[in-house]
Amino acid sequence: MDTVCALCERPAHPGSSLRLCLTHLLEAHDEVDAEFGVTDLLPSPCAFCGSRLGVRYPSGWLCAVCEWRVGEPPPDDARTARVDVVYYLRFRDRIKIGTTANPAQRISALPHDEVLAFERGDRLLEHRRHEQFAHLRIPGTEWFETDAALLDHVGLVAAGAPDPWMLLARWRSEAAAVHG
Repeated sequence: MDTVCALCERPAHPGSSLRLCLTHLLEAHDEVDAEFGVTDLLPSPCAFCGSRLGVRYPSGWLCAVCEWRVGEPPPDDARTARVDVVYYLRFRDRIKIGTTANPAQRISALPHDEVLAFERGDRLLEHRRHEQFAHLRIPGTEWFETDAALLDHVGLVAAGAPDPWMLLARWRSEAAAVHG
């Protein structure tokens, strides 16, 4: 039985898991790109961390590593106080595992009910966590179904630091002291 697009009378695109014609699939794709960005090479290296990997939004580019907005100069002391973290956010019954050097900016742009924990680490640690919990991953996202193993891990990461923001402040202070 042929299916028709849920939004119009045209045939649904073959092979799509959504009942949408090609036109509506492409419109949905454009909406997702506008909201979540498209990962690509930056036009020039990031002024903050030097990375070439970026995320392009309709409003401009962000570095994919440190999320610095392309075109803005970093503050004079930014490199000395940079701390990469893997963050754990809860939104409804799901948990996001991501990484950033600017949690306040990144997390404010994400739907979430609670900041569960910060773990000091960069994209490599984030990748390890994604592999560790791959069986729970919602395909194509950094969101994971919640289960006991993931909750136990988050509990271990958060142990002794009920406020992740205070922990981040301590890490930034330590980084500034080291670079003095």
